[in-house]
Amino acid sequence: MYEPAWAESWDAVGLVCGDPAAKVHRVLFAVDPVAVVVEEALTWNADLIVAHHPLYLRGTTSVAATSAKGRVVHTLIRNGIALHTAHTNADAADPGVSDALARAVGLTGDLVPLLPTPGDPTRGLGRIGCLPAPMTLAAFAAHAANGLPRTAWGLRVAGDPERVLHKVAVSGGAGDSLLSTARAAGVDAFLTADLRHHPASEFVEDGGPALLDAAHWATEWPWLADAAARLASRLAARGITVETRVSPTVTDAWTTTAQCEDTK
Repeated sequence: MYEPAWAESWDAVGLVCGDPAAKVHRVLFAVDPVAVVVEEALTWNADLIVAHHPLYLRGTTSVAATSAKGRVVHTLIRNGIALHTAHTNADAADPGVSDALARAVGLTGDLVPLLPTPGDPTRGLGRIGCLPAPMTLAAFAAHAANGLPRTAWGLRVAGDPERVLHKVAVSGGAGDSLLSTARAAGVDAFLTADLRHHPASEFVEDGGPALLDAAHWATEWPWLADAAARLASRLAARGITVETRVSPTVTDAWTTTAQCEDTK
């Protein structure tokens, strides 16, 4: 479903820890392989965690339990829980992370990649789709926020609230690198995560599509249910039954927001 060869050259995907010969009955899907997710796997008696984000993206020389990631490794191995990562290979899959995001925020019809994979234009980063009917940016923002899991970050919007949208691009995770691609695609809005001040400001000032900036975790979480269902279906076709579960735990880094009090 998510060939390792589809991952970016800098990525780290595949089996992180675990014995390939071990029996798997329960699979937990999560965005982040962090301690709270591991505890959830323990409580549910999962045999395997499929996570979107890598545990060690830049490599390591130690898995000692003196660090948070080291403790995750020790807990997983001690309890016989395997960890598998599907990151940019899941981003580029058809369907992949951005397909699930597009459906979650209400895009309809056929979806096409925002940045197609050379030689295989059905795959690629991001997705472009249409709204079921034209709506203002303000209305779409409210609709999209309701379709995504709730986070402290919420959904930030840049652009004229009354701008009418027809065609929208989305990209799960950090989408800074796709700003110029979204402009060239002629979409009315681009929904993604982790947008920085200067690129976003310059993009909007230069007349680009409206921008919607959601929490990183929230843009990737919708993929989990799709991946879990597809895995169960493919295994069932081979006469194999496993139980799958999508972690409901919010692992977004930002836990709350605050505004300055008006002291005037």
